[in-house]
Amino acid sequence: MVALKRESVVTQQIKDNPALMPVLKAGDLTEVKLIEKTGRVAYFEVPRIGTGIIYGIELLNAKDVLKRLNPGDAVSARVVDPENEKGYVELSLSEAGKQRAWQEIRDIKEKDEPIKVKILDANAGGLIAEVAGLSAFIPASQLSNDHYPKETDGDRGKMVEGLKKFIGEELSVKVINLNPRTNKLILSEREVETANVKELLAKYKVGDVVSGIISGVASFGAFVRFADEPAIEGLIHISELDHRLIDSPKEVVNVGDLVQAKVVDIKDGRVSLSLKALKADPWDKVAEKYEAGAIVEGKVHRFNPFGAFIELDPNIVGLIHVSEFGSIEELKRQLEAGKRYKFVIDSVKPQEKRIVLKLVSKPTPSPAA
Repeated sequence: MVALKRESVVTQQIKDNPALMPVLKAGDLTEVKLIEKTGRVAYFEVPRIGTGIIYGIELLNAKDVLKRLNPGDAVSARVVDPENEKGYVELSLSEAGKQRAWQEIRDIKEKDEPIKVKILDANAGGLIAEVAGLSAFIPASQLSNDHYPKETDGDRGKMVEGLKKFIGEELSVKVINLNPRTNKLILSEREVETANVKELLAKYKVGDVVSGIISGVASFGAFVRFADEPAIEGLIHISELDHRLIDSPKEVVNVGDLVQAKVVDIKDGRVSLSLKALKADPWDKVAEKYEAGAIVEGKVHRFNPFGAFIELDPNIVGLIHVSEFGSIEELKRQLEAGKRYKFVIDSVKPQEKRIVLKLVSKPTPSPAA
C-alpha cells in the first residue's frame, strides 16, 4: 500500500508539473551534453529524458561539429525519433544547425533589418550569397539602380558578365522571402535603397518636370539620375520615350544625354518618368491628315501576332490585322518588312492612337523610301 501511495504522489507531481517529465517530439530542438563518441556512434545526455544517440548518416553529417566537442560539452540537437527500438532518443546535429539558422533569418526578416552579405557567385538571374550558412539569392530585379547591369540590351551573356563583377563584394540587403521546406531564401538590395529614397522622393509629386542625365539604357527603357538629387534614379519605360513606335531606347536617348522628363508615377520608392509627355502629340492632329476611305502608302515596320505595324509617317503607325490575310504566315508572304505598300484606311481613332488599315487589293510593293 505504501508503494502505491508513493507512486500516486509522483504521478500527481508530474501531472501538476509537466516540465518534470517533458515530452519530446520529432523536430524539437533541445540542449544535450556529449557523454561519449566513437567512430560509429555518439551518446548524449538528454536532460530529464534519458540518453540520445547519433549514428549512421547523421554521424557523418555531424563529424565537423563532433570534432570540436569533448565529453560534458553542451550542444543543440534536433530530435529525429523521440524513442527508437532500443530506447534511445535519435538526434541530429546538422539539422539542428539548419533549424537554428532559419530561425535566425526569420528574426532578421521580422525586424526588417538590413544585413551585409558577401557575393559568392552570379548567373543570368542574379547573385548568390550566404546567410547564416544557408545559400541565398538576390534576383537582378532586386538590385539597387546603381548595381543593376543596364548596358545589356537583353543579352544574357552581358547580364552575367555585369553581375560577376560583384563576386567577392559585400552588399547591404534585406530578407524578403524565405521557405525552409524548399530551401528558398530571397534577398533584396533594392529594399534597402528604397527606404532611403522614399524620404528623398517626398518633395516630388506626379506632374513635376525634372532635369536629369541618362545613366543607363536597357532594352525596356532608360534610367535617369536626377540632377538636383543624384541619389534618385527614375525609369523612363520604352513606351514613354516617344510617341512613335521604337524598337530600342537608343533610337531616342544615349547614356550621358541631358533630358527633362515628367514624373508620371511614384510608388514604393520608385519613380516613373516620361519624355513623350513633354513632346507635342502628333495624334492630336492626325484626323486632319488621315480619314477613313483614303488610300495611303506606308512602310512595313514590324510584325506581331495580331498583324503588322505600318509606318505612315515618322510619328504615325497604322495596323493591318492578320485576319486580312487568314494567317500570320500568309501575311508575311505578302508583306515584307521594310518595303512600302498601298493601303486603304478603314478607321481613324485618335483617342486610341489607332489607325486600322485594309488591303486596297493584292499589295504591290512600291520602291522603299
